[in-house]
Amino acid sequence: MRLRRRLSPLKLTVLGGTVFMVILVVLQRDVGSGSLQDPWLQDLSNKKERVFEMVRGAVNNFAFQIGAPQPPSVGVLPTPNQNCPSGFYTQADLKPWIERPPEDTQAPGANGAAFQKASMTAEEEKEKQEGMTRHCFNQFASDRISLHRSLGDDTRPPECVERKFRRCPSLPTTSVIIVFHNEAWSTLLRTVYSVLHTSPAAFLKEIILVDDASTAEHLHEKLEKYVKSLKIVKVVRQPERKGLITARLLGASKAQGEILTFLDAHCECFHGWLEPLLARIVEEPTAVVSPEITTIDLNSFQFHKPVASARAHNRGNFDWSLTFGWEAIPDYENVKRKDETYPVKTPTFAGGLFSISKTYFEKIGTYDDKMEIWGGENVEMSFRVWQCGGQLEIIPCSVVGHVFRTKSPHTFPKGTEVITRNQVRLAEVWMDDYKLIYYRRSQSAAKMAKDKTYGDLSDRLKLRESLQCKNFSWYLTNVYPEAFVPDLTPVKFGAVSQFKNLLKIIYNISQYYCFYCIFDQMHQLLKNPSSGKCLHKKGDKILMSPCNPEDHHQQWAFS
Repeated sequence: MRLRRRLSPLKLTVLGGTVFMVILVVLQRDVGSGSLQDPWLQDLSNKKERVFEMVRGAVNNFAFQIGAPQPPSVGVLPTPNQNCPSGFYTQADLKPWIERPPEDTQAPGANGAAFQKASMTAEEEKEKQEGMTRHCFNQFASDRISLHRSLGDDTRPPECVERKFRRCPSLPTTSVIIVFHNEAWSTLLRTVYSVLHTSPAAFLKEIILVDDASTAEHLHEKLEKYVKSLKIVKVVRQPERKGLITARLLGASKAQGEILTFLDAHCECFHGWLEPLLARIVEEPTAVVSPEITTIDLNSFQFHKPVASARAHNRGNFDWSLTFGWEAIPDYENVKRKDETYPVKTPTFAGGLFSISKTYFEKIGTYDDKMEIWGGENVEMSFRVWQCGGQLEIIPCSVVGHVFRTKSPHTFPKGTEVITRNQVRLAEVWMDDYKLIYYRRSQSAAKMAKDKTYGDLSDRLKLRESLQCKNFSWYLTNVYPEAFVPDLTPVKFGAVSQFKNLLKIIYNISQYYCFYCIFDQMHQLLKNPSSGKCLHKKGDKILMSPCNPEDHHQQWAFS
């Protein structure tokens, strides 16, 4: 069978024109043969002449178009919207606000290395101890490391290093808000310079330093004079100590960027940390995104760099004392992620380092402004964001280092009872009947709830209603189904344990890695009483999994 040959556009045009002309000739003959005395026939004849003129013009047009096609004007084709250019941001587009000055690779702490000093004089040892007492980290080491230190090569996974960001829709601007109270000069300024050296100038609107009533002399006039030369860095102050929550709200009220980015005052930002956070919020405006937080050693100030190979990630959780913690990501969440550019969903977040759309921050209710000083605000915000239609995510391609201290150097003006008060407020607003589990864990919280000494909640309850937020049961089912949930109405409750030669059981440690054990077996389970999960060996990884005494990978021998 022979295939039909396709006609070219030119042949089709000629054929169509020929057919049209034949029809007109026939029409002319028919009209010309009649008498023009009839009015309707005269009108038809006039219309015929107009049609002939149109056809002649069209044929002439065809001739011009076929003979000499005109090239398109330069700049017309690339994009239909001049306000939204196509393509990707270039390295030139992503230049930082300040280029990092050249660094001596042998300088203390250079390239993120540990500060090392073979021997110290008595005077230096005294200085070190005083700094440790004042800040609960090695100020002596920090003061001898450059404020501009490099963190070395970009060691993130290749997909993070090579990732490009589209110009359209454009990445938004951000205001970086850093709260401080009696912070060491070197850690505060290194945090500021780290942001300036790693953040594209096109997106960094400003850095707002919020002073929570510091008493240290170097943080007053000296700081004001120093940051003037940095132009986009400004200092705002609280006249009295009100704590992190109120200070962040003050910073947010002054911010002009489209995105609010909160950092602590002892951080260092790694290569390309900002763009992935901003890009994710462009994709999902209701996402509250945190960087992958790595450790800056509190003694040596070594920056623990990310590794190029894929690695296990942690996510945030909580226990029923409403304390934030970390756990491994479940397998079902990991399989959803094709590579390291994919976000990690997290039930809770640490709350110290994150980015959020300013518009969404205000819509979702900012912070509970009746919470005091510090404590519980991150768990409260975690529940609120998830229950009210948002989501919490960790962005692995964004890496920020943080000095993790083992204790706080700061006092609580109203005592540590403010933490319990903050936790009761979040429990009353967001946890429904599950708050009773918390109250069984904390007698002081139960008494505060009974006496209603936690302050006015009417605004927060109205917020929950106006946002049409889901209940806490929905959160446990859909966001954190792995959570260990005790009975809401147990016949009896308490703790039963057996510890040989243990005189005291310590509860509510800030960090702990020891678990209650079953002592009547040769091979014992290691169980976390808060989560109800047991230590489980899976391949070369150690995980927390539902307890199963029959699973040999959960049986541990002690020697």
